[in-house]
Parts: sequence; structure tokens; C-alpha cells
Amino acid sequence: MNLSKDETGKTRLMTRIASHRGGTLEYGDSTPRGFAATAAMALEEVEFDVHPTADGAIVVHHDPTLEGTTDRCGAIAGLTLAEVKSATIHYSAGGHPLTLEELCALYASSSVDFRCEIKPGADGLAYPGFVPKVIDLLARHDMLARTTFSSFLLSSLDDLMAATDRPRLWLVSPPVLKQVGVHGVIELCKAHGVPEIGVHIDTADAALAKVIRAAGLDFGCWAAHAPAQIDKALTLSVKVFTTDRPTLAIGLRTAFREKETEA
Repeated sequence: MNLSKDETGKTRLMTRIASHRGGTLEYGDSTPRGFAATAAMALEEVEFDVHPTADGAIVVHHDPTLEGTTDRCGAIAGLTLAEVKSATIHYSAGGHPLTLEELCALYASSSVDFRCEIKPGADGLAYPGFVPKVIDLLARHDMLARTTFSSFLLSSLDDLMAATDRPRLWLVSPPVLKQVGVHGVIELCKAHGVPEIGVHIDTADAALAKVIRAAGLDFGCWAAHAPAQIDKALTLSVKVFTTDRPTLAIGLRTAFREKETEA
């Protein structure tokens, strides 16, 4: 077991790495080849986003619409699975969006666990009745026990708490952190029973981490893509960080561990 100490001197597990969307900057955004490559990596989690289709399937894709990262247009929730599958993801070597069922099959024999983000629709609102469907599919494919859930929406986190006892974390955007303040964020976490938050790496620092941990919450980061951002996450001993460059993050974490061992 790899351990480190945070700024309070408390012993913590070594920071976990989550391959964001299957390693967007290395393999394209939410691509089959990126998810397949991540499944074989020496890291702990693969991060992905889910949306429903018009005919009841669950698709692994970041945006609620296709036009941002594929050659097709339209809101996923308004399209059939066949229509979504006809889209080719940019920079994906010809790959098409995966279903959550396909992702489960891909990771069934992998040691890498799931970090599933519940996304809102194109209107910015939660999909009605979506969370139980995601949980049911993960359970049927024996992946629920290996899944941590995340969302920017407190309403989705409430739905998750009502449907499962799996870990949940609130992704706190920079505007929310600025407007509500760290103590307001902590109070909202307590009110909604959220045990962990994740902030953008550029808003993270030792003072913020100390306040959040002192409140009994776990602290993580997202969007740690550049070497300096990854080193920052490791230095802060965050619980986990997501990165678009998983192979870079693995190498930097290995070097960080070696330095700590030497010290």
C-alpha cells in the first residue's frame, strides 16, 4: 500500500489517477481505443460520462450532443442508439460512441475501476429517472461495486444517494466555488450527504485542501493535464485526480514516489 502525508501530517493513501474520458489528449474524446488502452494501464480509475438515448440505451459520451466531438449532430437523448452509433468520433481512428454495456464488457477483466459522471441534458437539467437505469445496468454487469459516481448537479447526487450506497462526489466548478465559498460548499455537502468534492486543479491549493479535509470531506481534483498541474495534485496528496494524459500522469507519479522514497 502506497502512503503519503498531507499538509496536516495525516497519513493518506497515495493519490489515485483517473483517465479522463479514456485519455482525451492521448486517444481522442471518449473513444473505444482510449478506453481499451486505459483498461490495461497501471492506474486506478477510468472516468466517463453517460447519457440516455431516445430508445432506452445508455451511451458513454461527454457532451449531451454529438456535434462537439463527432461528425454528426443532435442531442443524444433525442436520437436512437443506431443514430448515435453512426457517428464517428474525431481523432478516434474511426471509432464510434460506446454504450455503457460495452464499456462494462471492456473492463470486466481489468483492474481499473469506474468513475461514472452523471451528466445533465442539453438543457442543463438532469434526465428524469436516469440514475436508477444507470445503476441497474452496472449492477447487472457486475460493475456497480467497482463504481464511484460524480456529478456537477446536486440533484443527481441526491438521486444517487436514494438509489445506491456507492461513493459519490460533487464536482465543484470554479464559479460555484467562488460564489458560494468553501464554507458554503462544505455546508451544501453536509446537507446533501456528499462525502467528497472535486475542484478544478487550478483552484486547488494547500489552504483549500486543509479546510475541506478538516470538515471531514475527501478532496480531489479534475482537469490535471499539464505536468505542472499533475505535480500539483501529487504534492497536495489529493485523493484522486482526473487527467486527459494518463500515461504522462503515471510516469510523473512514479517519479514522485521515487523522490518521496529517497527523502
